[in-house]
Amino acid sequence: MSGKKKIVLLGGGYGGILTAKKLANKLKKDSNVEITLIDRNPYHTMLTELHEVAAGRVSEDSIRIDLKKVFAKRRVDVVLDEITNIDFDSRILRSEKNSYEYDYLVIGTGSKPTFFGITGAKEFSHQLWSYDDAVNLKEHILDMFRKAVKETDKKKRQRMLTFVVVGGGFTGIEMIGELGEWKNRLCKDFDIDKKEVSLYVVDALPKILPIFPDKLINKAERRLKKLDIQIITSARITEVAKDSVTLGDKGSIDTNTVIWAAGVEGSDVVGDMNINQEGRKRVVTNEKLQSVDHKNVYVVGDNIFYVPEGEERPVPQMVENAEHSAKLVAHNIYTDIKGGEKKAYKPAFHGAMVCIGGRYGVAHLGAPGKFFTLSGFFAMFVKHFINLVYFFQVAGFNKCWSYLMHEIFHIKDKRSLVGGHFAKSSPNFWLVPLRLLVGYKWLAQGLEKLPKIIKDPSHIFLIPPPAAADATSAASTAAQQGAETVAQVAADVTSVASATAAQGASAVSQAAAATVADATSAATAAADTASNVAAGLPVPEFIQEIVGWSMETFFYTSDGGYTVLAEIFQAGMVIAEVIVGILLIIGLFTAVSSIVSVAIGMMVWSSGMASYEMLWYLGGGIALIGGSGSVFGLDYYVLPLLKKLWKKIGIVKKYYLYTD
Repeated sequence: MSGKKKIVLLGGGYGGILTAKKLANKLKKDSNVEITLIDRNPYHTMLTELHEVAAGRVSEDSIRIDLKKVFAKRRVDVVLDEITNIDFDSRILRSEKNSYEYDYLVIGTGSKPTFFGITGAKEFSHQLWSYDDAVNLKEHILDMFRKAVKETDKKKRQRMLTFVVVGGGFTGIEMIGELGEWKNRLCKDFDIDKKEVSLYVVDALPKILPIFPDKLINKAERRLKKLDIQIITSARITEVAKDSVTLGDKGSIDTNTVIWAAGVEGSDVVGDMNINQEGRKRVVTNEKLQSVDHKNVYVVGDNIFYVPEGEERPVPQMVENAEHSAKLVAHNIYTDIKGGEKKAYKPAFHGAMVCIGGRYGVAHLGAPGKFFTLSGFFAMFVKHFINLVYFFQVAGFNKCWSYLMHEIFHIKDKRSLVGGHFAKSSPNFWLVPLRLLVGYKWLAQGLEKLPKIIKDPSHIFLIPPPAAADATSAASTAAQQGAETVAQVAADVTSVASATAAQGASAVSQAAAATVADATSAATAAADTASNVAAGLPVPEFIQEIVGWSMETFFYTSDGGYTVLAEIFQAGMVIAEVIVGILLIIGLFTAVSSIVSVAIGMMVWSSGMASYEMLWYLGGGIALIGGSGSVFGLDYYVLPLLKKLWKKIGIVKKYYLYTD
């Protein structure tokens, strides 16, 4: 062997890649150490998320990460190969065509399903323990619906639409829960009555999720029943056939789909090793996680068979075990090379979580002696948070962002912990601030004008005056008239003041001053109004002519006043501003409200009284027409109900006057 120390990690699962990353970080400055990770796949698969792909919740690429990406710019050589034999004495791993020497070996090949010798289980059931399993199962389920919709034989059709998950543990419950949610979409897409689809979860134990407290088990059962899933416990599977599964003395179920999730054992390569094993092909280790047979062979994750001090059972086969063991193994190998004190494995597990579909979960969390339970939204939140912590260790921000995209933003049919509020299949959530702002502006304008309408409905201020064809001329005329009025009043007051100086000149002067002030204010206001109109958004001449004709016809009287219709129109405009503002803020009927918002803005603009500020009212209203109330608004709840009621109307159904 060369002078360099060679560390080989067998398996790119949770434990393998975390150990490799931690070793690469510890030994990044040591050029005398080579780190090699060998796996038969070029990607790392998130085994805990397989059910999401198998039941159509997320895309296929969401559950795998390219190993080259994981170890980019790190001193870890990723090798794509399948090891068939390990010579522990010679310290060599062999595949069909290659061999690999090692000084230190880390076994992290994971597990595979175990069938307990049950007749037909391996041959006729679908597994869920790899990326390929998930993809194949998804295609099989879709194929069953494709065939069922064309099948006229009732028995064959029923078998195609019956799905049985064997195993009431984490994998089985998560799979059947996802299938329970996906069923609605499948039935809709293939025009199949939901009552025709039968879903079962079967377990030999007397209850599902046996490691959870009864409180959580009861909640899980209620959720499963809500999804129309039948739970069969204390039913030991005795045979699986091509078109049925036998439940011992509880009879059989006719089905073309049996999904096996009833337990795991060590991978084939571990099973074939000449090494001390217990508990379904798990490698027996000491407290340092070294094989009891070979001190330079370490074990991580599911492959560990180690009973911690004070415990009765070996460490569980779960992701947290892989994370804890990876850190310890990396440290102990580092001390083998660099010197130091090895650590003993003293795991403190913090519970487990199970999702039942994309919107509901149950969790038992805490520390020994201090556990608590969560369900629903909070359980799902914790699950996603913990996943993000793990993904950040594996592929940093890149994977965390893509995970959020798959789980929250690209989700369909509201199958996430927040439903469809953030889903990009509904209106973009970035429109929410715009919706609130436009709503606030309309509401503020309406509330400012409303007291004027209530005080004097005949006081018209939203419609141009009858003689306002030339705004500048009108302003000049108003100003001139105001000045003449001031002069005349001043002259009259002076005359009166002279004639009656002895009888209260002071009081008369004060009255005259007030009159002058009022007249000046009126003239100024008239000039300002005309100036604002002149400085507003330009209106094409042909629109001015159309608006002028309509106003002459409906709003102006022959003597230069306003009609009753003008008063009604102005009051309606103000009330509409208030209503539109409220509806946009609460997100109710936002499509209609946005259209009305644009219509109000267009009317103000065409009248020649719109300032440039009206441009963003118009643009914002158009942007909101797409239904932004479905994001944190009442439309999220109200529109689906109205849509459901609408589709029940006979003429609507007959002439397809609805959308899906």
